Amino acid sequence: MAKLHDFVSSIVWTGNRGEGTRSYKGYDRTWDIALPGKDVVHCSNDPLLGGDPARMNPEDLLISALSACHMLWYLHLASNAGIVVTGYRDDPVGHGETLPNGAGRFLSAVLRPSISVQEGADLKLATELHEKVHDFCFIARSVNFPVSYEPTFNVVAR
Repeated sequence: MAKLHDFVSSIVWTGNRGEGTRSYKGYDRTWDIALPGKDVVHCSNDPLLGGDPARMNPEDLLISALSACHMLWYLHLASNAGIVVTGYRDDPVGHGETLPNGAGRFLSAVLRPSISVQEGADLKLATELHEKVHDFCFIARSVNFPVSYEPTFNVVAR
């Protein structure tokens, strides 16, 4: 039987310049993710839609969550398989589209982790583990677009 659980967040709009949404250009598309006991994350709209490029936007957060979830499950599966990972960095890319009416969506995502493994690691198995992650990763199992993997490995001496 599945175990049910909830995930919570707190989003606080910070873009009221004093007039609220009286006019379309009269407010900022900024907000904070502010949960008790955690660092505040200052966010904005996608820069293509007038957002602040220095702040995280929903699309950044989604692709980052997908990558982080994949990484955590990969590390778990690698550990179980006896593959010693000593470094992991991913530079994922999400491919999206925006329709003429402004509606957008992700079409696909590519995770491109660069993984350092200890000498003697089975690189074929290390590569195959990426496909197994999708069976477990909460985020990957929840998105409705394809996710592919292009891992590279760096073998380091023990």
